[in-house]
Amino acid sequence: MFRFRRSIAVLWLAPVFLAGACNRGAAPGPGVWATVNDQPVSREETEKYYRTRLMGQSGAPSQDEALSLTLSVLDELINNEILIQRARQMGLEATDGEVEDRFTESKSPFTEDEFQRQLDEGGMTVDDLRRNIRRQLTIQKLLNREVLAKISITDQDVTAFYNQNRAQFNVTETQYRIAQIVVSPGRDPQVRNRKNDDAASDVEARRKSAALLQQLRDGADFGTLAMDYSEDPVSAASGGDLGFIPESALAQTDATLRRLVAGMIPGQVSEVVRLADGYRILRLVAKEVPGQRELANPQVQQSIRDTLRSRKEQLMRAAYLLATRDQTRVVNYLARQVLESAGKLPEIKVQPPAAAAPAVAPTAAPNVPAGAPPAAPSQP
Repeated sequence: MFRFRRSIAVLWLAPVFLAGACNRGAAPGPGVWATVNDQPVSREETEKYYRTRLMGQSGAPSQDEALSLTLSVLDELINNEILIQRARQMGLEATDGEVEDRFTESKSPFTEDEFQRQLDEGGMTVDDLRRNIRRQLTIQKLLNREVLAKISITDQDVTAFYNQNRAQFNVTETQYRIAQIVVSPGRDPQVRNRKNDDAASDVEARRKSAALLQQLRDGADFGTLAMDYSEDPVSAASGGDLGFIPESALAQTDATLRRLVAGMIPGQVSEVVRLADGYRILRLVAKEVPGQRELANPQVQQSIRDTLRSRKEQLMRAAYLLATRDQTRVVNYLARQVLESAGKLPEIKVQPPAAAAPAVAPTAAPNVPAGAPPAAPSQP
C-alpha cells in the first residue's frame, strides 16, 4: 500500500566534459570517439548502442536528433569506463564465475534459437553479452561498496518524513493488493516466464490452469508458480503481483473479477476463473481499509525507509560519479568535432533497425535482468 515511485533507472545527467581543452590533439585513431585515461571508447561501440536506442521507434530521427542521442550514449559509455577503471583499481572486477552465472540466468527463459534471435535483433554477439555482463556486475560491486554501504536512514529521518507527508498515509478508499497467474489459450511471442511455458490452445490452457491450481492447493508458492508459468508478460516477473488496486479502479474491471475479489480474504487463492481472454488464478495478498495510517505501522515505516534510501542512493551515485570523473582524464573527441563543425559532423545513420528487439530497462542499479540480453549500456 505505502509504496513510493522508485525510478527504474538512475540517469546520470552529467554534461559532456571537454577535458583537456588546452590540448587540441587529434584522436588516437579514426575509430576513437573518446578516451578515458587514454583508454579508447570506440565509434563502433557507441553506434552499436545508439542503434538499440532506436528500436521500437516508428520514425527515423533528424540528423540533429541523431547526433544529440549519439553524444548522450557516448557520455554513458565514458561514465561506465570511468567506474570500471576505478573498480579494477580497487580489485572489484567481476569474476568469470559471476559473469557465467548471470549469463546463464539471462539465457534461461529462452530456447537456443530464441536466444540467438534476440542477440541478432539487438546486433549483439554472445561475447558482447558476456562483456556487458562483466561491466555491469563490476560497476555494481563498486557502487555497492562506495555508495550503498554508506547509506544510513535513522529513526529521526523516518519521523521527519512522516510528519512532513502525513497526508500521504491517509487511505481514502478500500484498496486490494492482488497477484495473478494468467494462462491464455494461444501462443504469444511476448510471454517470458522462467519456464518459457505457453499454452497453445484452449484445451492446453484449461489443463495447465487446473494443474497449477492443484499445485497451489498442495502448498506450492504462488509467486514462484507465477514467475515460472504465468503468461502475463508484465506481472510474471514480479510473481504475479499487481500491487494495490483502489476500489474505484476495480469497479472498472470485469464484473466476475470484481465480485470474486470483493469476496476474498487476505491470503486466499481463488478457483480458476474463465474470462474472455483466457484463465486466471488470483490471490488476495492484502486489503487496506480507509483511514489514517500512523507512524507505528511497520508498513508505513518500511515504505518511508525505502523512499529515503532510494533518494539518497540516487544523490550519492551522482555525486560519486562526478567526484570520480574529476580525477579522470576524459577527452571527448566527438564533442570536439561537433563544435568545430558547427554540428554538421560526423554523419550519423539515423534509420532505426528493421527488427525491434525488446528493450531492456536498467534497474536502479546497473544489472542484467534475467529474461533478456542487455540492449544498451548500463546507466550507473
